[in-house]
Amino acid sequence: MKIFGIGRNYAEHIKELGNERPEEPVIFLKPDTALLKDNQPFYYPDFSSDVHFEVEIVLRISREGKHLEEKFAHKYYDAIGIGIDFTARDLQQKAKQKGLPWALAKGFNGSAPVSGFLPKEGFDLQNLHFGLQVNGELRQQGTTSHMIFSFDYLVAYLSRYFTLKKGDLIFTGTPEGVGPVKQGDRLTAFIEKQTLLDFEVK
Repeated sequence: MKIFGIGRNYAEHIKELGNERPEEPVIFLKPDTALLKDNQPFYYPDFSSDVHFEVEIVLRISREGKHLEEKFAHKYYDAIGIGIDFTARDLQQKAKQKGLPWALAKGFNGSAPVSGFLPKEGFDLQNLHFGLQVNGELRQQGTTSHMIFSFDYLVAYLSRYFTLKKGDLIFTGTPEGVGPVKQGDRLTAFIEKQTLLDFEVK
């Protein structure tokens, strides 16, 4: 199973981090050991002092495909969930300054909490509202209509480089409002009005 991450896919998040708007998707990978399921707690790593939350809609690939046309991409994912792309921002900044990969900052153990999945039917995927609360306070909220690259575009784009396989996950980017977490925080994430993630930082 592959976990794909998409960076810089919401304009306001690009602004808040002072990055440039990309001409094509910014792709990174997380290993399967990053996956955190069933609302298990997230254990703050000892190698970072600045871990940030980034709430994202997650797509679940439902069939194998490669070199897909965008108009057919919707046939290759069947469900949506919500996830947190935990990022060790201090490690990421060091890597960015040296022009090095983000693997350590993005792919460490437990850095990808993911909810259960809901069938995509019944949702307006082009105008999906989602968000994150930390200790009951709304910290992030976004709408997929603000994405730079759509779900279908991302699936087709990734399939040019990687064979997509059933069960692969795509984190599709985060809206503005990212920030640090600390031990003792409780994170709850929702799609529309349905809470799908609820876990603690330890």
